[in-house]
Amino acid sequence: MLSSWLPASDSATMSPRFFRHWAKISIPGIPSFAGLDGASIRVFGSQETTTELLDKVQGAWRLHVSESVSKGLPDNIKPTVETADALWLQIEAIGEDKVQKAECLKRDEKFDMNLTAAVASALSAARSGQKDRESALRLLNESRDILSAVLDEELKDTVTDPSISRALAAFWEDEIFKDVDRLRVLRPDTLTRVTEYVLEVVEFVKRVIENGYACEHEGSVYLDTTAFDPSENHDYAKLEPWSKGNRELLAEGEGALSITSGSPGRFGWHIECFMASAIFGDNMDIHSGGVDLAFPHHDNELAQSEAFHECNGWVNYFIHTGHLHIEGLEMSKSLKNFITIDEILQRFTARQLRLAFLSQLWNAKVDLSKSLMTGEVKTIETTFNNFFATVKAVLLAHEDKSDGYHHYEELERDLTYGICESKLAFRAALCDSFNTPEALKILRDMVSRTNVYVNSSGKSLNVALVEQSARWVGDMLRMFGLGGGEKPELGWGQDVTNSASAVNREGVLMPYLRALSSFRDGVRRLAIAKGDGSLKEILKLCDRLQDEDLVPLGVALDDQEDGKALVKLVPPSDLIKARDEKRQKLEAQAARQAILAQAEQQKRLAKLDKGRTPPEELFETSSRPKGYV
Repeated sequence: MLSSWLPASDSATMSPRFFRHWAKISIPGIPSFAGLDGASIRVFGSQETTTELLDKVQGAWRLHVSESVSKGLPDNIKPTVETADALWLQIEAIGEDKVQKAECLKRDEKFDMNLTAAVASALSAARSGQKDRESALRLLNESRDILSAVLDEELKDTVTDPSISRALAAFWEDEIFKDVDRLRVLRPDTLTRVTEYVLEVVEFVKRVIENGYACEHEGSVYLDTTAFDPSENHDYAKLEPWSKGNRELLAEGEGALSITSGSPGRFGWHIECFMASAIFGDNMDIHSGGVDLAFPHHDNELAQSEAFHECNGWVNYFIHTGHLHIEGLEMSKSLKNFITIDEILQRFTARQLRLAFLSQLWNAKVDLSKSLMTGEVKTIETTFNNFFATVKAVLLAHEDKSDGYHHYEELERDLTYGICESKLAFRAALCDSFNTPEALKILRDMVSRTNVYVNSSGKSLNVALVEQSARWVGDMLRMFGLGGGEKPELGWGQDVTNSASAVNREGVLMPYLRALSSFRDGVRRLAIAKGDGSLKEILKLCDRLQDEDLVPLGVALDDQEDGKALVKLVPPSDLIKARDEKRQKLEAQAARQAILAQAEQQKRLAKLDKGRTPPEELFETSSRPKGYV
């Protein structure tokens, strides 16, 4: 990836990133450069299992055994094209013997890969009794590694349709960006394809020739290091000057800058430089790649680009990453011991992979082993998950509560100092050549410090301070590409691999879980108290769960005769309306009953009052005065 920093005034036009810069990725698509089996693409899948096809596969197999497999075999077993069939059983036996196989690998590190390809092809050829297209495809597919080189050599001049190579490049471009998205890698700001920059490539080569730093030889154009290096303004092999003139390294596909203008062929290995110059001009800040590309690949890129621009500093900084190892062995496409992103994501999440890389220096060897992924990486992930879960629980427990005290004493001052100190140390770690292992350690130390504060403070803790610590830790983890879900969410979100599971589970489930937790707390409290009215109180709690806690969540519990409630999901507004109407009816009924009860009470009181009247007063009339006998 290539990138260049932008001035602050340009920040409004760029994608949001932690650092303000413009990133570019190039897609190769010129025939042969797009893939070594460009010619064989047309053949694969186009034939049936014929005698001619079997002969071609067997011929390629014998050539592969004699030229590739034989490199690792002992001197007393060196098959030729003529003797490959006769010696095959002995060769297979060597491959099955661990001791002999180890000796073969010492002679040739690609022995296992070459032997595996030969075995697969031999087995497929032996099964090819059927003549249908499916059998042909199986034979071609399992013999692809040994057949492609032969077909390319035979058919390379017959493939003139550029759509074949473009289709191959387009397919893998799409696959790459699918993986990029799954790994949460930001898309580049600019994507360039060499097929769209052919005219610029031609002009680039012409100018290098005009500047006197390239020459034509046998139909190709070569960078003339004898003219470039002595120049006053240029230096060749800046990155690894000690490797200058190393024929073995130069032989690895380097040399030709381009084809001669107007002649058929392909452009050289550094066509991405032409596109980079079209975007960034005569200078860029960062150029990244593997450490094995420093010389001659990147040194040659520098030379030809500086020869074009007549400058002495085309790239300010190179980021050469360390090799990736799988269980102790260096991952190599040529050795076929690589694992695809799709395969690794079936075993681990994108977050776990990023944690594995962040836990080691970017320029160091990375050993992607099972012990690393299930040990250190899992421990780091669990630490952060537990921390965010604890903080969220604390925030929920203290939500909208204040006891009138500020809760800012010595412990709080220490935690505040710790947050500020951690932020400064975190920045210093990233400024120290992107020391991500140290940065992760600082975040974990902040987690430990906050956990100690929470555990030692009890109910009197300062919730705002705890939240501040957790939000900063979460923001930094998200900055590293470890986050998932909505950014406002506290923490680093869920680690999801598909949109179906990307629902905010916490946001959806937490209200229900809180209702159930509150109910459980009440039941436990009553059970522990063992009071005389505990059973009645438990029934009240059940009613509160049904009518108060679950209604706003859209959950209806309808009591049935069998004692089991029917659970229904209903719009909360409907439930609230029905509950309120029911309450109004009950309240109205209660009011009527209260009025009737009051009337009955008045009648009863009146009757009682009448019962307290003296007997003589009961017989008094208006014609008989009181006290008259």
